[in-house]
Amino acid sequence: MAHNVFLSLGSNLGNKEENLRSAIQLIEKQIGRIVVQSAFYVSDPWGFNSPNSFANCVIRIDTPLSPFKVLTLTQNIEKEMGRTHKSTNGIYCDRIIDIDILLYDDIQLQTTELTIPHPLMHLRDFVMTPLKEIAPEIAQRFQP
Repeated sequence: MAHNVFLSLGSNLGNKEENLRSAIQLIEKQIGRIVVQSAFYVSDPWGFNSPNSFANCVIRIDTPLSPFKVLTLTQNIEKEMGRTHKSTNGIYCDRIIDIDILLYDDIQLQTTELTIPHPLMHLRDFVMTPLKEIAPEIAQRFQP
């Protein structure tokens, strides 16, 4: 059975658009079929100061994998692409690629490793704008 999953991708180091394209290819190869992809959007860093703007997008994929398997594989893709530091305790830094699980079907999940829906998505224009582009009816449910 295929699960409907929305992922947010961001990059603010190197060739940002190429980083997004590479991550999307790896996601399709390792996790599931890309159903729809938003345009790339430029945004300022959120939660920290940096001179480097971000390129962001949201994709919807179909995958047979569990939420935890998707998490493991997205984190592996980040490492494979050269991300060395994960954001912890609300401390953010520049990164080659960041992949967040926004939604997984209609499940609600809260563990120490993973929270779905993503708890900060509704506060982030760099997530909500591309989500509105590809799934306006879903984005509307998360508007404050």
